[in-house]
Amino acid sequence: MPQRDDAAAVDTAALRDLLDGRWAAVRRRAREVLRGPEFAPRHGLGMEEHRARVTGQLHTLAGTDLARYGFSPEYGGAGDVGASVVAFEMLVCDLSLMVKLGVQWGLFGGAIQALGTERHHAAYLPGVMSLEIPGCFAMTETGHGSDVQGLRTTATFDPDTDEFVVHTPDEAARKDYIGNAARDGRLAVVFAQLVTGGQRHGVHALLVPVRDADGAPMPGVRIEDCGPKAGLNGVDNGRLWFDRVRVPRTALLNRYGDVAADGTYSSPIANPNRRFFTMLGTLVRGRISVAGGAGSATKAALAIAVRYGEVRRQFSRPDRDEEVVLLDYLAHQRRLLPALARTYALHFAQEELVSRLHDGLSGEPLDDRGQRELEAHAAGLKAVATWHASETIQTCREACGGAGYLEENRLPQLRADTDVFTTFEGDNTVLLQLVGKSLLTNYRQEFGSLDTLGMAKFVAGQFLGTVVERTAARSLLDRLVQAAPGRDGEAGLLDREWQRALLEDRENHVLEGLARRLRAASAAGADPFAVFNDVQDHVLLAARAHVDRLVFEAFAAAVDRAGDAGTRTVLGMLCDLSTLSLVERERAWFLEHERLTPARAKAVTAAVNSLCRRLRPHARALVDAFGLNDEWLAAPIALGAEEARQAEQARAGEPVGASSG
Repeated sequence: MPQRDDAAAVDTAALRDLLDGRWAAVRRRAREVLRGPEFAPRHGLGMEEHRARVTGQLHTLAGTDLARYGFSPEYGGAGDVGASVVAFEMLVCDLSLMVKLGVQWGLFGGAIQALGTERHHAAYLPGVMSLEIPGCFAMTETGHGSDVQGLRTTATFDPDTDEFVVHTPDEAARKDYIGNAARDGRLAVVFAQLVTGGQRHGVHALLVPVRDADGAPMPGVRIEDCGPKAGLNGVDNGRLWFDRVRVPRTALLNRYGDVAADGTYSSPIANPNRRFFTMLGTLVRGRISVAGGAGSATKAALAIAVRYGEVRRQFSRPDRDEEVVLLDYLAHQRRLLPALARTYALHFAQEELVSRLHDGLSGEPLDDRGQRELEAHAAGLKAVATWHASETIQTCREACGGAGYLEENRLPQLRADTDVFTTFEGDNTVLLQLVGKSLLTNYRQEFGSLDTLGMAKFVAGQFLGTVVERTAARSLLDRLVQAAPGRDGEAGLLDREWQRALLEDRENHVLEGLARRLRAASAAGADPFAVFNDVQDHVLLAARAHVDRLVFEAFAAAVDRAGDAGTRTVLGMLCDLSTLSLVERERAWFLEHERLTPARAKAVTAAVNSLCRRLRPHARALVDAFGLNDEWLAAPIALGAEEARQAEQARAGEPVGASSG
């Protein structure tokens, strides 16, 4: 176990290099490009003014390498998917710009790249990158958001004209919340039920023009503005209807399904369900990007709150006139520092996930199991990271008091802009169910349909065997005892192997309990839907336990990679705080299942307090290491306004921090 040294110092440059990670050059490039008045955050903009500003910024970025990272080199791209995700994460100067860029080059362009073939790539990708072809990603419908298989828009092939007829059959099938649709989009990737020869072949994607060169809706296309939203008002979300709109047969993005001139359907994947999930799997980059974007917003909020907490004073100590700095209060440390630790943990988990995505697309292709694991991890991390963003940004707002409520200090905008992150690219609760349910897909072919017996056999056998395969054969309870030589003291709690064993054991036990419930229901012959519906609480807990363990392992690995000794020591304390604050939050489970004694649970709380105090001197260095330009933060309370106010009071002969009234 590495020794903890409270006198250790953080080498901010070394820590920034560690955080910048594999795509450090991309992060440095973004810090250079996103400078000056054009990209400085502005508050108080009207919706139309904000939309116009973001569109102008996007045109500027179209002339840089940030627009080309994720596309094929044959058409002017860089062929670096990991770089495209990291570039998206860096756009914290305005989350509307982040999302607008994600729609154009991630969702719209990414769908053409992933679902189209060479003819689509050659015809469209150069214009997508240059922004000559601004586009939309038209998947979500009013009646079906998370349930993509249930989409009702149809694309019916007409062999007489060699065209698809794209149609919105009812109001529930209108495309809703579509980014770029209300103002700028000219071409849309439309997801629809493919029909040919009277037979449905499931959801496929087609390229459908929605506006002409003058910006007017195309014949048969109806467009409506979604109007002002709680946040992200620089993004022009709109609704789309299609009234028997005809597009050529070649408009079908045909990598996974094609239609011949005579109407014959063909696909390299015979099973319709497997075909559908394979198509969606190619779009997993969106969820991974959202998780990273949420992390960037969280970092900005923490940087603002920690900087303010380091200088803002409230309440005098009995022994001196000067009031106490907020961050010197343990209660304030507890608000911000565990959240900071969790943000670091999620950052390193995100970095690992981006690397897996990149390597799976640029190197040896992932097998079916590897692809399912990638999708499950992306779903789980997106859910956990976006919930963490909402909670942490709100905490930062409260930690800054009334100053945090002012628009000029960015926190209200960050809170509003990230709120929707919990539901777009998948509702978080649904995504956590997918983390568990996607593992059942491993046995879909073997069991044919996911009947109760099939689910029980899978979860009881392969599920537990694959997810917990790293655990040792001996009892985990024995490991918990043996790995904690300090018994109820802090030393044992800071043992990394004890922490790992505790989280592995929680994951293992929850999954075993889920398996037992499914087995019992199977024996009773219960209805399959009722069975799964009745265990949804357990499925969600299993997903959280799984993600918590993955996040811990990513952070622990990052601590080991830190080269500078002092930085590694502080980072180790931060990893301890992230882990023990999680254990403290979930202590009811650990106590109920006798993984912690009451005395040890109290020791966890004492250790969290101790770690907060020990990390307090390093708080500023830890947020500075994020590498967020001051002009991106743009909050006066983070950029010297409070220090200037106190200096003015001192010049006036007033006690620093005391009221002048």
